[in-house]
Amino acid sequence: MIEIKNLVKRFGTITAVDGVSFSVGKGEVLGFLGPNGAGKSTTMKMVTGCLTPTSGSIRVMEKDALAETIEAQKLIGYLPEGAPAYGDMTPHQFLDFIADARGLEDKKRAEAIERVVELAELKSVIEQPIETLSKGFKRRVGLAQAIIHDPPILIMDEPTDGLDPNQKHHVRSLIEAMAKDKAIIISTHILEEVDAVCTRALIIDRGRIVADGTPAELMARSRYHKAVTVIIAEPQAELARQVMRLQTNALGHEERSAGNGRIAFTLLARPGRTIIESLMPALRERGVDALEYTVEAGRLDEVFHTLTSHAPGEGKAA
Repeated sequence: MIEIKNLVKRFGTITAVDGVSFSVGKGEVLGFLGPNGAGKSTTMKMVTGCLTPTSGSIRVMEKDALAETIEAQKLIGYLPEGAPAYGDMTPHQFLDFIADARGLEDKKRAEAIERVVELAELKSVIEQPIETLSKGFKRRVGLAQAIIHDPPILIMDEPTDGLDPNQKHHVRSLIEAMAKDKAIIISTHILEEVDAVCTRALIIDRGRIVADGTPAELMARSRYHKAVTVIIAEPQAELARQVMRLQTNALGHEERSAGNGRIAFTLLARPGRTIIESLMPALRERGVDALEYTVEAGRLDEVFHTLTSHAPGEGKAA
């Protein structure tokens, strides 16, 4: 439904997006990740027709978004960074304005406004000036305007920014419910959001894609993939260390306090190996009681940091 090829955007001497290519199909929720200044928002602005690329191509449901910009924009719902709106309007007035801009008329317009007000849970503030709303409610007004014409494609820049935990859960549930019939791109800094709602994640750094895969595939790149964390009572700590040093499938272990006289040992697995099957019997054989244990899928934050951290002085895209 979206196909991006060799997308480039330069601002003077600065290359903000440098040869980005990817596609998004129906039913996919793509998490678009990257540090500040990586090129996420610039890419989204180009896909939505708000910014003209320096070079490259964008196709939206087979339409050339550069040659048929208005036709492509009709197919897209866009929640920009900061959810800009007219502050002196109420949410009802603003949504009526957006519905008019989207070409919705009479009964369809009223039904669309009623639908998105309920979906975004805006009834309690529907006649209150937007400038007086909390950041969370402003975000929800922005989400409502993005979906008012029920577009097949949704592009959202930080959709849960400023929302409390309950509101985040509601928006994530809404995204999941809409996903089966749409192609959705979400830019986010919240890594837990990727695991919660995204079917795929793409990491961009300094204007270039550095990783693309399912959340599970990305976490498999973590050094904590298949690591085992065991909670041990402190008096048994030295025995536990001896057992862990003998694990041939392990790269080594980390320790931290788990409070209440307990220590958490995290044993790292060699690539392609598992250690849980040998570790637990070995601990029991030495009389070490594992109070708790978990096998990790991996840590997305560690993968993100590895791929996007740079030595001091290295430049990044704007």
